[in-house]
Amino acid sequence: MSGFDDVGVFFSDNFGSEDHPDESQINRQQVKKRFKDFIRQFHEGNFSYIYRDQLKRHYNLGQYWLEITLEDLSSFDENLAEKLLKVPTEHLPLFEDAAKEVADEITQPRPEGEEEVQDIQVMLSSAANPCGIRNLKSNEMSRLVKIPGIVIAASAIRAKATRLSIQCRSCRNMINNIPVKPGLEGYPLPRKCNTEQAGRPKCPVDPYFIIPDKCRCVDFQTLKLQETPEDVPNGELPRHMQLFCDRYLCEKAVPGNRVTVMGIYSIKKTAKPTKSSARDKVNVGIRLPYFRVVGIQVDTEGAGRSTGTPVTPLEEDEFQRLAATPNIFETIAKSVAPSIFGSIDIKKAIACLLFGGSRKRLPDGLCRRGDINLLLLGDPGTAKSQLLKFVERCSPIGVYTSGKGSSAAGLTASVIRDPASRNFIMEGGAMVLADGGVVCIDEFDKMREDDRVAIHEAMEQQTISIAKAGITTTLNSRCSVLAAANSVFGRWDDTKGEENIDFMPTILSRFDMIFIVKDEHDEKRDTVLAKHVMNVHLNSLQTTEEPAEGELGLNLLKKFIAYVRGKCGPRLSAEAAEKLKNRYVLMRNGAGEYERETGKKVSIPITVRQLEAIIRISESLAKMRLAPFATEADVDEALRLFQVSTLDAATSGNLAGAEGFTTEEDQEMISRIEKQLKRRFVIGSQVSEHAIVQDFLRQKYPERAIFKVIHFMLRRGEIQHRMQRKMLYRVK
Repeated sequence: MSGFDDVGVFFSDNFGSEDHPDESQINRQQVKKRFKDFIRQFHEGNFSYIYRDQLKRHYNLGQYWLEITLEDLSSFDENLAEKLLKVPTEHLPLFEDAAKEVADEITQPRPEGEEEVQDIQVMLSSAANPCGIRNLKSNEMSRLVKIPGIVIAASAIRAKATRLSIQCRSCRNMINNIPVKPGLEGYPLPRKCNTEQAGRPKCPVDPYFIIPDKCRCVDFQTLKLQETPEDVPNGELPRHMQLFCDRYLCEKAVPGNRVTVMGIYSIKKTAKPTKSSARDKVNVGIRLPYFRVVGIQVDTEGAGRSTGTPVTPLEEDEFQRLAATPNIFETIAKSVAPSIFGSIDIKKAIACLLFGGSRKRLPDGLCRRGDINLLLLGDPGTAKSQLLKFVERCSPIGVYTSGKGSSAAGLTASVIRDPASRNFIMEGGAMVLADGGVVCIDEFDKMREDDRVAIHEAMEQQTISIAKAGITTTLNSRCSVLAAANSVFGRWDDTKGEENIDFMPTILSRFDMIFIVKDEHDEKRDTVLAKHVMNVHLNSLQTTEEPAEGELGLNLLKKFIAYVRGKCGPRLSAEAAEKLKNRYVLMRNGAGEYERETGKKVSIPITVRQLEAIIRISESLAKMRLAPFATEADVDEALRLFQVSTLDAATSGNLAGAEGFTTEEDQEMISRIEKQLKRRFVIGSQVSEHAIVQDFLRQKYPERAIFKVIHFMLRRGEIQHRMQRKMLYRVK
């Protein structure tokens, strides 16, 4: 059997254990005639014979398949469509035979050498609502079913025999043209040879072997389908289903694709038991389910277009009116996690992330991402995780994961060995499953550095490249990344500056906006916050989810996001582009001056990536209004959001946290004192504190500022204070 891909050849005695369909159950010739009439005669209002023309066009192009919509068949012959829906295993072969005979008629005369007509594969599609994987019950067995999901693994293409030729090892008797059931079912080889020759001993048991050269085969591929994350109940594991695709349905989907599959809910035999036991006899009636695909629809755009239900014209009018309101940006920002108090700039940034910018394909074939990445960095107890959970619910496609429990393979993709075929297959991770949506990574700082490096390519190029175990391929991960992390010291320490951020510039530069979230002590603000929290808890018994005035409901916001992402792709206007160019040059110069004055490198470098980030934020603001171009007002708001997030985080290494020194003159004075002190402290030397203070006082510096700088440097560990001698010295 070498050279032949075995799809499960099972051995049994030849006593009719296999169930053969009763020929009397259906009038085959009459059914086939009705199928032929449908292909020939079905037409639309303008007498366009769509299936006859489609069959002829495909056949002449060498594509031997025909796609049928079940609703069209039902309008032609409702009884025939009902039969195909309930008993597809018997009627689908008749449909394909009918298509083959019609193809033979409409392609006459064919070129010389092509007298034999090719087999036609019939693919089915339907506009009916799909059934979830966990809702598949035993009453759906052997019927046509439509299910949605995400392809998480795909096998290589192999050969499946449709007609077998077998031969006896002993007497060389050959049996040809044995039909094999479609799907993952095999053929039970006879245990005994049925030829009896006088004068010759009987052939031994299990004498037959398969002759691969005389078998007729078709291509087939198996896929692993997983429930979409939004359909999995809390606390449940996602369900999986094995798919069998053959002929032209092979290689229609790759791992990470969201698909809707039309197929026959089937069962397959398990592997032959090695030893007969009481347990095997008990379980003889139990077989494993799988799905024989007869039609597949793939969401190739990967831009959050799948919302479960299509948008009605009434909803479309509502969305148009909503986008035309003058304060739509503030309304959407208020609707983001309304139970969380304050953080209005963070909510505005999350609104921009949910809508995203415009993905651009350049003339040289490269793509520039339109998805916005956002990092929330700071103190615990500032509702970072709650914001992430809300975004997961609000995004049309959302995947939530925690950094500590996520590995590089779990976030990107992994290559595993299929236990059945022993071949290597590829399974997509969280970023592949979130293709077209948002992946929320909590506890981002708890991830290992190697795992964080693995998502560099996914965040910027939006692809995941795999080269291991002989598999070299690229998967799509067109998703936004919303990450939350704590600072190095648990809480943000203003005296440590850039030491609070424990991320490499390579990962920081890939975030469009980075917010430093601080838990600041303010009596007035704490009072308002406490009242808000009390109201949230007191009103928690109310079961109605009516949005407050000036806010959008969760379902409306989710549908609006999906509609806008599918309909609008704005660009920068010429005036806005000119303004942004000038501001970018000023930002670069400002960052350079900061480095020269403080002698420190900016922890988040200002590069072209940050320029593209501002462009994406501007486009997302235009998207909310369904506008074709981003205006100067959009650029101004995008620059403001960038200023209060990334730029403030980039310059967090200065002494801006010193209480009582908030003006620019105070900051310059403190920076000068700090630079002079560092020059005075040679590493390892000891200097009198009294001498230093008197020296600065002679230079007209305030005593309070001098002691404040010394205090900061002590906290950072740059100097140490020896109490017994009143000495200061610089340390490494």
